[in-house]
Amino acid sequence: MIKAKYDWKLLESEPDEDFLKLIKKLKLDTMTGKIIWENGLREKEEIEAFLNPDSSQLHDPFLLHDMEKAIERIRTAIENQEKILIYGDYDADGMTSASIMKSALDELGADELAQVYLPNRFSDGYGPNLEVYKYWIEKEGITLIITVDNGVAGNEPIEWAQAHGCDVIVTDHHSMPPVLPEAFAIIHPQHPDSEYPFDDLCGAGVAFKVATALLESVPTEMLDLVAIGTVADMVSLRAGGENRVLVSLGLKQLKNTDRAGLLQLMQLAGSDLQSLNEETIGFQIAPRLNALGRLDDPNPAITLLTGWDEDETLEIAKMIEAKNTERKAITEKIMAEAETMIDFESSVQVLYHADWHKGVLGIVAGRLLEKYGKPVIMLALDEESGELRGSGRSVEQFNIFEALNKHRELFIAFGGHAQACGLTIHLDKVNELIEALNQELDNQGADLAVRAELQVAEEIELDNLSLNSLNLLAKLAPFGMGNPKPKFLIKDYKIQNVRTMGKDNSHLKLRLSQGKSQIDAILFGQGDKAIEFEQVETELLVELSSNTWNGQTSLQLMISDARAYGIELIDLRSHTVALPENIAVFENNSLKNDIIASVLLVRDAPTEKTGFDVLQTVLATKNLEVIYFINHYENLYYLNGAGTRAQYASLFKAIYQFSEFDVRYKLGQLSSYLKIPQDLLVKMIQIFEELGFVKITDGLMTAVKDPEHHEISESKIYQELEQTIKAQEFFALSPVKEIYNKLKNGETA
Repeated sequence: MIKAKYDWKLLESEPDEDFLKLIKKLKLDTMTGKIIWENGLREKEEIEAFLNPDSSQLHDPFLLHDMEKAIERIRTAIENQEKILIYGDYDADGMTSASIMKSALDELGADELAQVYLPNRFSDGYGPNLEVYKYWIEKEGITLIITVDNGVAGNEPIEWAQAHGCDVIVTDHHSMPPVLPEAFAIIHPQHPDSEYPFDDLCGAGVAFKVATALLESVPTEMLDLVAIGTVADMVSLRAGGENRVLVSLGLKQLKNTDRAGLLQLMQLAGSDLQSLNEETIGFQIAPRLNALGRLDDPNPAITLLTGWDEDETLEIAKMIEAKNTERKAITEKIMAEAETMIDFESSVQVLYHADWHKGVLGIVAGRLLEKYGKPVIMLALDEESGELRGSGRSVEQFNIFEALNKHRELFIAFGGHAQACGLTIHLDKVNELIEALNQELDNQGADLAVRAELQVAEEIELDNLSLNSLNLLAKLAPFGMGNPKPKFLIKDYKIQNVRTMGKDNSHLKLRLSQGKSQIDAILFGQGDKAIEFEQVETELLVELSSNTWNGQTSLQLMISDARAYGIELIDLRSHTVALPENIAVFENNSLKNDIIASVLLVRDAPTEKTGFDVLQTVLATKNLEVIYFINHYENLYYLNGAGTRAQYASLFKAIYQFSEFDVRYKLGQLSSYLKIPQDLLVKMIQIFEELGFVKITDGLMTAVKDPEHHEISESKIYQELEQTIKAQEFFALSPVKEIYNKLKNGETA
């Protein structure tokens, strides 16, 4: 079934003539101009600033709350040779944040004083950990802790540190709790006392601001790390926002980076430095860094990102690549296991298993959410303690954090935001968790049948697309949250060719034609729908891309979503595909199962009037979305016809040659002797018996002497056979659309 995952919303706002004239002066096309208009930009100056980000658009770091106080404390610590701990996080944002902070302190001469510690996901958990703080303060003599990408909710460990002679400077960007920790300083773009004009920096962005203030200049050499952290953490890249500037400048720096470990990691990932963009970070660099934190100790990432020993960084890069491969395998295994546990009757999915790896449960939950459109919580069970720990993901309509925050008594630990959460719960509380989720779904009025909206820039024609179209759209990059890659609607095209591609043939390449143009379109993860796309009229939502092969670059489309146009009629008479579960099946002239999923399988073609009546009633009264036609017949009479005059004559002659014939045991011999297919031969004998040419008693056939003269066409069996052949030819050879239309109109074959 080709069904849209999203609710497509075409942009309705149209730019005025003055704006289009301005766009033309800026040497942009109307398609690109419409997207700029939709981003709320109207004046030449702001459009040029959007198209040409530079360091002059970065804000003064001292506008951040407590920045001056924090900088003074860090400098004092360096002057007094105090031991400093940079306490980060185990994801890509935390790794880059810590690397930026360490690099800044090293430039000020603190390379022997400052150490980095990234907490272990499994033993330390997220954010400040009291036992870890105690170790560093009591055993290592740390007197200043700088948190990066965490800390704003670490009240207890920070209070303990401050009370035991260690100042804590918090640099963070996560949601502000009602009660802030009693830290020495808190640098946070959303701090209520902050005057900072942009509130959506990621952890790496905040660390970069501290580095800029410490070094009293913009450390452009660190922007590659800022770009990685910003894209990896999926913060907003909206027009007018500082993240867009940081990522734009950071991508330029990344293309020319001299970080040995980063270059080695990108080489192992197959990244092309010439075409490097935000997708390189999102799909190649960040997943590999995150894989380390998901499966193992994240701290080697700091050496990878800041070290200069190429032999050492190469070994770390290889280790990270191996971890990423391992992460993929674990994810696929858990995904396959989780899918067997899906409860299709339930609005929420709470799945757990003792053998699941906690580090990848968020990934799997996200995939299940995308596939089934239901909130999913994935948990790993510790059989000794009975504790379950894992992650949840939710649809846009349902705020899972708000829902579960009302039931904190169920959890050993809990945190998150609107569409994602992390939690620890005891096994005996799982049923209460499921009840709470269902109740809160009702309380929030969340309709899971409502699909998330996806903005569509405009409907386009293939003849109007070129590589220049792609190049102009690229001026709007970097794309991401708040500045999504433009998506376009394509209709009324023909699919010239469909083929599967990739590992396990899991992806599709469609050759689209419209007007004078033909363009390839790639669809990931839908390899099992090749037959549907070959046969069904569809509409596509696409992004513009390019493909380079043998030195030639051509325009290519990446399909974001697809939907069938009208009812899907799928011809499976010569194909085998995996069919959906819980579908209605027509066979033996009757309907098996009720129509509950808007999907019908016509396994057998009707062989009598009652069968036609059943099918016609279903088509007339049910709102079907998909019909699969197999149209199986047990006896394929249409292949041999109703018998020729010569065949009937040869049978008649043979009957009179034998005084009697045992049709029970020697029918096959007679079929071979007369060269008449056995199915047809049986019908011919029945016709002869009906017309009085033969008698059959206890399986013995004898000829009737001097029978009355009859034409073969007088036989009702013969007449029914001809009707059967006509029906079989219709269901076996006619296009499925013709079959559907005739049945829908109440006609028989």
